[in-house]
Amino acid sequence: MKRNWEAVVLRAMGGRDFRLTVRATESVHGHYQRLVVDDGGLLEACGVHPTMWIRLWFDDGGRAHQRAYTLVDPDPTTGRFGLEFALHDGPAARWATTAKVGDTIDATVQGSAFQLPDPAPEHLYLVGDAASLPAVNSLLDTAADIPATIWLEYAHEGEQTLTPRARPHHDVTWVPRRDGGQHLVETVCAALTGSDTAHYWVACEAASTRSISRHIRRTLGVDRRQLTSLGYWRAT
Repeated sequence: MKRNWEAVVLRAMGGRDFRLTVRATESVHGHYQRLVVDDGGLLEACGVHPTMWIRLWFDDGGRAHQRAYTLVDPDPTTGRFGLEFALHDGPAARWATTAKVGDTIDATVQGSAFQLPDPAPEHLYLVGDAASLPAVNSLLDTAADIPATIWLEYAHEGEQTLTPRARPHHDVTWVPRRDGGQHLVETVCAALTGSDTAHYWVACEAASTRSISRHIRRTLGVDRRQLTSLGYWRAT
């Protein structure tokens, strides 16, 4: 499989390459495929942080196609972590659904870097969806004692079977995807409040992420250091 210009750029920017090995596979309600992989030394070399993600390289007709995936429950002691793939047409889903124990895939670590602010915020506002739920869960695990308000967009009922790791002081609202994501934007923006002791984390469809982030910064007047945003995918 021939790597493209993206691989050259990532390497020039300090990207580190690893080879992952599949150790277990599981279908999740017919909508997702969950894999457990050996990390090929990745966790020891790069460490672990909340919302950590990597780039996987898939064969797309002989050409390399890369997509980013969040690590699920990374365990440096065993050198293993999980990956979850939404099942829709594309090289990533095709690879995940046919992957067998012992299969390998190349991964690059570059660009993932997040830490909770110090001192810790008094409240977390998290906006995500099924794609970013592993990242949301990593934040809820890391900041288990911090009250949090969470909105999660879902495209079909099966996505609501995915489990947020919420504690009693975490308020989770599932929001159906409507009007190209505008329903999520309106729901979140109507409920959010500005606070100089909170942290806002937004990671959903790219256009929705931009709209919600703009509202947080411009309308609520939140300092940019209190906001983390990342478009997890792009609607076509």
